[in-house]
Amino acid sequence: MPQGYVSLVLHAHLPFVRHPEYETFLEEDWLYEAITETYIPLISMMDGLLHDGIDFRLTMSMTPPLCAMLRDPLLQERYIRELHKLIELTEKEIDRTRHGEAHIYHEVAWFYHHRLKHCRHVFCDQYHRDLVSAFRKFQDAGKLEIITCGATHGFLPLMMEYPQAVRAQVMVARDSYRECFGRDPRGIWLPECAYVPGVEKFLQEAEIRWFLLDSHGVMFAEPRPRYGIFAPLFTKAGPAAFGRDVESSKQVWSSQEGYPGDAHYRDFYRDVGYDLDFDYIKNYIQPNGLRKFTGLKYHRITGKTSFKEVYHPQIARERAADHAGNFMFNREKQVEHLHGLMGTEPIIIAPYDAELYGHWWFEGPDFLNFFFRKAACDQKTFATITPSEYLQAYPTQQLAQPAASSWGNKGYWEVWLEESNAWIYPHLHVAAQRMIDLARDYKDCYGLADRAMKQAARELLLAQSSDWAFIMKTGTMVPYAVKRTKDHILRFTRLHDQIRAGQIDERFLANCEWRDNIFPNIHWRHYC
Repeated sequence: MPQGYVSLVLHAHLPFVRHPEYETFLEEDWLYEAITETYIPLISMMDGLLHDGIDFRLTMSMTPPLCAMLRDPLLQERYIRELHKLIELTEKEIDRTRHGEAHIYHEVAWFYHHRLKHCRHVFCDQYHRDLVSAFRKFQDAGKLEIITCGATHGFLPLMMEYPQAVRAQVMVARDSYRECFGRDPRGIWLPECAYVPGVEKFLQEAEIRWFLLDSHGVMFAEPRPRYGIFAPLFTKAGPAAFGRDVESSKQVWSSQEGYPGDAHYRDFYRDVGYDLDFDYIKNYIQPNGLRKFTGLKYHRITGKTSFKEVYHPQIARERAADHAGNFMFNREKQVEHLHGLMGTEPIIIAPYDAELYGHWWFEGPDFLNFFFRKAACDQKTFATITPSEYLQAYPTQQLAQPAASSWGNKGYWEVWLEESNAWIYPHLHVAAQRMIDLARDYKDCYGLADRAMKQAARELLLAQSSDWAFIMKTGTMVPYAVKRTKDHILRFTRLHDQIRAGQIDERFLANCEWRDNIFPNIHWRHYC
């Protein structure tokens, strides 16, 4: 029997970005990049582990907006179009780097060519464009636990004045999960790990058994947790809270002290979309001529200067294997120490953004692959486990009230509520109250009014996405985040006014349904 357990939890989320009104749209690249660099590599990793008979456990949230985009035929078609363009670019690059000074990049050009063709094979031939079903396969095999999140990643503590809005975020997410995975979710990644007492009662209503908190959300619980962050706490409402382990997180999260900063790993910022001559690269960047990342990056981190040496994928892969071994060793020693202190089997919760693995840290999926193989074959101190399995094996845990908390700078919610984004909340709060009032006053409506109520709920949920406030704070793509917030609030307000007046503009409604088609079967009466 192992002395303890390690639970890796990946948070796979992107905001809902879909613009059928444009032939191409830059922000849709967020999804295409994540598919190529994170989701397909994770699928291929798990396929390999299954094929080789490696016993592993991984937990992964797949948020409703991400699932909706992955299942959307328009975005699937556009992804294939982008993939074909990149494969064409690699063919040109293989020819360009065949001779002369550029020959030093020839090997890595071939590497990208083979990698992108593999992505096309997995996406088109192996899983027939349906990556949600790919992840579902691993859950059905008992190796992956897929958990849910808020319906649109809404920041729940800042909605608590309007409990029905919090309820809708949870219940709509549960409904979406049922449609995608054919069962109810057992766990939830609270958006931004943001928690305030009272959230758990909505989780209990949805029959969600556990949720994750940042370390201080558990450590500052009342009464003080006997085992710290190394055992879950049951709330009075029922769902259990698991706390993030600081040590294992830092080793991977930190670009300065953690593994991703290794000099041999791929440099994220050097990209042929910016490095190559405009006339050569113009067909592979934005149609307006502005440059963008293509994903073809030929340099390694090297050091903290602007000078970058050529990237060698095989050397980087060997470093990932070394780091996986080091991570395993550290978890062994940590588990041994904790088991001696606690007198029982600890669980080490190691949560990360899924896009860290592959997109930001290109070698991240290789690291995970090596870790799972080494953990299964090279040691007996700990086993990988999902939080649901841990609760099943250890059903008796301390009862306590977790503390209000989130992750992000300083550990509370000032990232999502400060001078750059505070202006959005009065509008969101008014819209939430109006939606609640509509649901109460028109609960028996049908036909065109029912369609309008569904779309009003969609627009409110999309406006509530915490991604927009986060983007405003970090200063990236701010005009887009501002526009998305305003557009959804304006569309919601217009629909609200039309419903109240009994004069619904069906043409406007149809246009909204065409643009914002998330949650086709949304149950707006969750706001009642």
